[in-house]
Amino acid sequence: METESEPYVRLATLRQLHQVMADMNTARSLADTLQNVAEGIVTGLGYELAAVNLVRPDGDLVVAALAGNSAAEALITGRVGSRASWERRLTMGEAWGDLRFISHTEGWVLDEDDVPQWYTDGPEPRFEDEWHPSDRLFAPMYTPGVQGGPGELIGVISVDRPRNGRRPGAWGREALQMYAFQAAIAISNARLRANMQRALVRLEREQQALRASEESFRQAFEYAPSGMAIAEMGGDQHGRILRTNDALCRLLGRPASAMRRYSFSDLVHPEDIGTLLRTSAEGGRAELRLGRRDGTYVWVSLRNSVVADAADGPRFLLTHVEDIEERKRRELQLAHRASHDSLTGLPNSAELRSRLSARLCQRPQSLPTGAAESLDAAYAAYEAGHPAAFDGGGHAFDFHTGPGPYDAFDHHVHTVAPDRDTDDGTKGLAVLFCDLDGFKSINDRFGHNAGDAVLIEVAGRLSRGVRDGDTVARLGGDEFVVLADGLGKADAQDLAVRLRNEIIQPIRVDGRAMRVGASFGIGWAHCGMTADEVLKSADERMYVEKRSRPKQHRRAG
Repeated sequence: METESEPYVRLATLRQLHQVMADMNTARSLADTLQNVAEGIVTGLGYELAAVNLVRPDGDLVVAALAGNSAAEALITGRVGSRASWERRLTMGEAWGDLRFISHTEGWVLDEDDVPQWYTDGPEPRFEDEWHPSDRLFAPMYTPGVQGGPGELIGVISVDRPRNGRRPGAWGREALQMYAFQAAIAISNARLRANMQRALVRLEREQQALRASEESFRQAFEYAPSGMAIAEMGGDQHGRILRTNDALCRLLGRPASAMRRYSFSDLVHPEDIGTLLRTSAEGGRAELRLGRRDGTYVWVSLRNSVVADAADGPRFLLTHVEDIEERKRRELQLAHRASHDSLTGLPNSAELRSRLSARLCQRPQSLPTGAAESLDAAYAAYEAGHPAAFDGGGHAFDFHTGPGPYDAFDHHVHTVAPDRDTDDGTKGLAVLFCDLDGFKSINDRFGHNAGDAVLIEVAGRLSRGVRDGDTVARLGGDEFVVLADGLGKADAQDLAVRLRNEIIQPIRVDGRAMRVGASFGIGWAHCGMTADEVLKSADERMYVEKRSRPKQHRRAG
């Protein structure tokens, strides 16, 4: 190239330079681009050796490509030089525009640094512009900068041994500088293409993983042995069911198309709606009843979690529905066994005390003028702005809002008792204590099986003789208790007579007719008493009644 008279350059030379630049810009990968850059210098710019040193992410430069000498290529390709050593080289010697030339008279100080380099032998220059084997020429490659200035250093081209044996002139320098500029663009573009290809590969893998995940979720959702549902979250349609699996449809006896018309609030038992509303969306759990198509209800365990459709997409509620009907049935059976007598099926002593205690509070009350007047006084005081409302007798709703010893009895209607001496029409909670007369002789004469049969029959007669809502309990042995609310003194006495008349009727056991009597004591429960005090009072009245009747008339009445 330098044998041509500058600035007159043969057209073939320009065509050759154009071709190598085209090859450089059409390479399919970054590695091919780097190799084409190195080979283009050898074929298009007239140098015997060329290397491309590429800046790594850590700032050091690695020999990424070499052309012109296979031995040198095997020796130094892939080796790394520090950024500090390269910056030192790019500030030494002569600046030929963006190029940097370091003469052999100055470059000997670089022989021992860590930049990979090759060594060539040759005679001393015979004239001033002759190339010496230890001369060095570097062409830095920068990304395009702002307003035409140099950008970031991305690499350095190293060249050696011009074919004409001379240092490049103005045309050769301009060509090498222009080539380095175009090489920087080609390398940046190749990097961009490589990053895009990696991003596309990564995106495709992520999409494949997403599709696989969605398919896995679909199969896990559809074929789960327990019920699953996806519902809307937030907005006017919050909780509306969007999708259900076969297990949930079978559990509720409803087709999937019908399920999409409901939300869980439409299906839940009315008594459990509060439980559903209190259930937290994220990680919330609840045990409640859902309605089946046939009108029955099934106990289920609901477990909620939130699923996002995308990073910023809509969120949905994933609900896991587990059938716990059998567990609830067993729990109810165990609770019933714990609270009911195993022989008669009646509430036992513990359940009796629990029901009685639920009607009592610790605040003693005096006798009001009447239950209706008590409620009227309570509401009137509350509407007047009093935090706690009481009538003249102190019986009403407790509207106390602050902390105190009676917080547990907010909105509690106090239980009152009729006057002990006169029947003033007050209705109260009557406690009828029943003790069987003559039962011990049946056990002694006919055995415990006969005695058990008598107790079962007595329990049935007592249960049939009271109203719905009243409680008949077996206290133990041959003792029974009846809780009857809303009775006056005369009502309670009439009830005791009716029950006694039912009990004294003959009882047939194994073909034998047996009879027992019954003694009743009527006690009255009111706030300020404990359950044990109420039962003791009724028990004492029962013994008073038993002693008041001749012994020979007790069993037959």
